[in-house]
Amino acid sequence: MNPPSADPGQQVFHRHRGLLFSVTYRILGSAADAEDAVQDAWIKWSAADRSQVADPRAYLTRIVTNEALARLRSSRHQRETYVGPWLPEPILTAGDTGGDAAEAVADAESVSMAMLVVLESLSPLERAVFVLKEVFGFTHAEIAEAVERSEAAVRQAAHRAREHVRARRPRFTADRSRQRQVTERFLAAATGGDVNALMELLAPDVTLWTDGGGKVRQAMRPVVGASTVAGWFAAIGTVAYQGVEPADMAAEIVEINGGPGLMFSGRGRPIATVTFDFGADGHITAIHNVANPDKLQAIVKGTTHDVRTR
Repeated sequence: MNPPSADPGQQVFHRHRGLLFSVTYRILGSAADAEDAVQDAWIKWSAADRSQVADPRAYLTRIVTNEALARLRSSRHQRETYVGPWLPEPILTAGDTGGDAAEAVADAESVSMAMLVVLESLSPLERAVFVLKEVFGFTHAEIAEAVERSEAAVRQAAHRAREHVRARRPRFTADRSRQRQVTERFLAAATGGDVNALMELLAPDVTLWTDGGGKVRQAMRPVVGASTVAGWFAAIGTVAYQGVEPADMAAEIVEINGGPGLMFSGRGRPIATVTFDFGADGHITAIHNVANPDKLQAIVKGTTHDVRTR
């Protein structure tokens, strides 16, 4: 918290900093890039004539949105040439922070790996518009000003993005307590090398995406099917992973991107995260395994993000 004598402009920025990260992370899917965009916004805010700013929240959101769009467009080639599947950077998120339960569920869904993967398939403009409208409740007029497009163009982009997301995101999911129970059972089965127990938790057509980015050995294509995926994770308890022997590896349940996930550590550092999509019956329908060390920096830092939208 800023001291009473702090610059009023700094106090205003500090008050909105969490919102700015939440917006930018959802647009970019990268914690590091989101932090850089927020820092750039601070530099611009510091240099701005703030006496002319009637609505700091909207003004600052406009700055970070444009920063995020520029970064997203410049990174397109990098993502298209990425080695293996590309997944968002995982972040540690706060647990139950109180407030409205329905809002908490919506916030968690909007920052989940499943949603971020769907958003990755949108154009940069569609992604920004969807995040601002559907997640944060900005009006079409406010978004038009933020992204420097006409209101009609924003409405069209919002419609396309909404239809795209609706067609691809999971429609039903187990409740939080059920997700936690399944995650605990999965961890016990994986570390114990119990293929049968793992298969009981997996949907028949479960898909595993692994992101090593060419830095560590991972599957270059999605792994599909309960038996194959179960075999993949059962091996964790019996063979070395990223040069770390099973006896030297630790695994724990942490909250990642709004839901229960697994963090694997070895040699004193996190080496992978695992997050899940759950069907309404509690079976795991998809798994996202991030092991690229470049994408684990937010996890290494141990910073917990509050990703509430209100």
